[in-house]
Amino acid sequence: MSIFTYDMPLYRPPSEAYSLIFQVTLGCSFNQCAFCSMYRSKRFSIRPLDEVLSEIRDVARYHTEARRVFLADGDALACPTEHLEEILVALRESFPKLTRVTCYALPGNLLRKSVEELSRLRQRGLAMIYYGIESGSPEILKRITKGATPRSMITGLDKARAANLKVSGTVVLGLGGRARWREHMDGTIALVNKVSLNYLSTLQVRLEPVVREEFPRKFARLGGTYEPQDDFGILAEQARLIAGLDPPSPVIFRANHASNALPLKAILPRDREKMLALLGAASNGEIPLRPAAARGL
Repeated sequence: MSIFTYDMPLYRPPSEAYSLIFQVTLGCSFNQCAFCSMYRSKRFSIRPLDEVLSEIRDVARYHTEARRVFLADGDALACPTEHLEEILVALRESFPKLTRVTCYALPGNLLRKSVEELSRLRQRGLAMIYYGIESGSPEILKRITKGATPRSMITGLDKARAANLKVSGTVVLGLGGRARWREHMDGTIALVNKVSLNYLSTLQVRLEPVVREEFPRKFARLGGTYEPQDDFGILAEQARLIAGLDPPSPVIFRANHASNALPLKAILPRDREKMLALLGAASNGEIPLRPAAARGL
C-alpha cells in the first residue's frame, strides 16, 4: 500500500476532516449491525505493524506540521495494546506538533481492554474515541444486531472514563421506526444519563442499498414491522432526546452530520430550551429543513 493509496471505502468522523488518516485495521471485526453498510465489502484484518510504521515515516516527510491523526478503519482498538503503543509512539516521534490521536471504538473493544491497557494508550497519545451508542433501548439493540446491551456499554464507557479517555458518542435517530421511536429515545436517555461523555452527536438513519431490504427483515424478527420515520418524526425524536438528557457532566452536543435534517450545536443541559425552541420552530415549518437530496437520502 503506497502512502497515498487507501483500502477503500474509507470513513472518518466529520470532525476529522483535516486529520491525517492511517489505516491500522481494515474493516470492522463485528460488522453485523443491521443498519450499517460501511465495511460490508471488507474482510476484517489487522494490518502488519511494520507496514503502518513505514507509512508513518513516509508521510512525515511531507506533513511534518500535522496536528491531528485518525486511526482507521472501524476497529483500531481491536489491535493488541502493544501494537497500538508502538504506533502511538511512532506518531509522536514523527509529528512533533501532534496534539491528538483518535479512533473509532466498538463496545466489545472497550470490554476486552483493561483500564490499565486503556490508560497506557492514553499516556502514549490516544486522546479520544468515537463510540457508536446507536440506541440505549435493549429491544432496539437486539433488533439492529448491535452485539451490545446498555449494561455492557455503560461498563465499557466507565472504563474509558477511568482511563481518562475522552469519548464522543453517537446516537442514530430513526432506528426504532414509527412504532418504537419513544422506546428508542427513552432507552437512549437512560443510558446517556448514566455515563460521562465529552461529546454527543446524532445522525439520521440512512439505509444504503446493501442493507435496505435486510434491515426491515432483521428488525421484524422480534415481531412487528419497521416503518421509517419522516423528517418530522425525526425532529420529534431529537426533541425527546434533548428534553430528557441530564448527563453527569455537561456534554458538547452536535447534529452536524450530513444526514441531519436540522443542524444543531449546543452544550447540554445548558442550551436545552434554546434547542427545543429551534426544533419546535422547525416542526411548525418556521425553519427550513435541509432537502433530502442534499443529505444523500
